[in-house]
Parts: sequence; structure tokens; C-alpha cells
Amino acid sequence: MKILRFYILYRLPIIFVLVALGVVSHYYKDSITAWICYSLAFISFLLYFMMGTMRLVQEAVSDGEVEKAMEYIKMIKFPRLLLKPIRSGYYMLQSNLSLASDDLTAAETSIRKSLQTKSKIVGDVTGTNLMQLGFIQLKQGKTKEARQTLMDAVKAGIPDKDSMAAVYLQLCSIEIQRKQNKIGKEYFRKAKAMKPKAEEIVKQLNMMEKNISRLPG
Repeated sequence: MKILRFYILYRLPIIFVLVALGVVSHYYKDSITAWICYSLAFISFLLYFMMGTMRLVQEAVSDGEVEKAMEYIKMIKFPRLLLKPIRSGYYMLQSNLSLASDDLTAAETSIRKSLQTKSKIVGDVTGTNLMQLGFIQLKQGKTKEARQTLMDAVKAGIPDKDSMAAVYLQLCSIEIQRKQNKIGKEYFRKAKAMKPKAEEIVKQLNMMEKNISRLPG
């Protein structure tokens, strides 16, 4: 794993070393070694632009190391050259990291870019992206836009039941604020039907249940 991390971090200088070795091998008429070096340099060159440091970013995010993840993601200088599924993940992770640092404008810009990146390999993640955008809009105080975005997310489909429950809870809260208690209660029932397991969502569900029982309609 350390070797792979070293290779990803120092891929560019490794390319120059491989090319230099290829040139030296050509000079000494060792054409086989030369073409092996050139081939490895070419493959590394493609990987540098098409995959970047996304593997390290994902590892850092999984380990909860936000600062490292931001450091690695900044190493990707040409995100438009990334493979489509990796590009979509890049923008989504960039949005998550911006959200973690409370940069809502950057978070919104990145998630919209992820929405524009379609890939058949990873499948349709429109619902997940719309959910993220809706949550960002809520933090921005754009309740009306957030309501529509979250409704679009539900229509597009969200594969994770915990995430779907979170969306229904937010829609429930929005409808109650709009004095649409009947609609709000319906969203609450849908959230409960998802049977979420995430501790935070379960807490929100229990808290909402206490409050919603007192509402008329």
C-alpha cells in the first residue's frame, strides 16, 4: 500500500525518470528496455490525468482525515481530463469537503458539476447529487429551492434507505414550516417506513415523532 501511495503521489517525477531511462537505454542500443520504459511512462502519464489522486482522496475521507483529503484533491489540476465516473466522484467529494469547511458556494458549484457529469459505469447518481444539492440549499436558507430539489431527488431515486429517510425528514420539516401539516405527516410516515439505522437519523426521527403528534391535521 505504501508503494502504491508513493507511486500515486510522485507519478509525474517517475514519468520523467522512466523517459530518461528510456533515452539512456536507446543510447546504449537496448531497445527492449527503452520501449518498456517508454510504455510504462505513457501508461503513468495517462493515469496521472485520467485518475489523478482520487484513490488517496477516498481513503483519506474514509479515515476521516479531511485535511489530507483536501490536500490530495488539490493535487488534481485538470479535473475535466479525469475519467467520467472518477470525475463525477471528484466533484461530489469536493462538494463534501467544501461543505465540511462551510464553504457553501463552492459546495454548490461542485455538486452541480457532478450533476452534469453522466457515466454509465457508475450508474445514475442523479438522486444522490440532488439530495446533496438540496441539503446545501437548506443551509443557504433557500428553502423554496431546497424543497423542489429534494422532491426531484426522491423522484430520481436514492438507493440508500438512510439517505432517503433523511430526505423525507427534511421535506417533512419544510412542509410543517409551510403549515402543510397533512403533507408533513405523510413525509414523516415515509421516513419511518425506511427504517433507518444511522444513529443521527434515528434521533431526528424520534424527535420529530414527539413534535408531530401535537400538530393538528
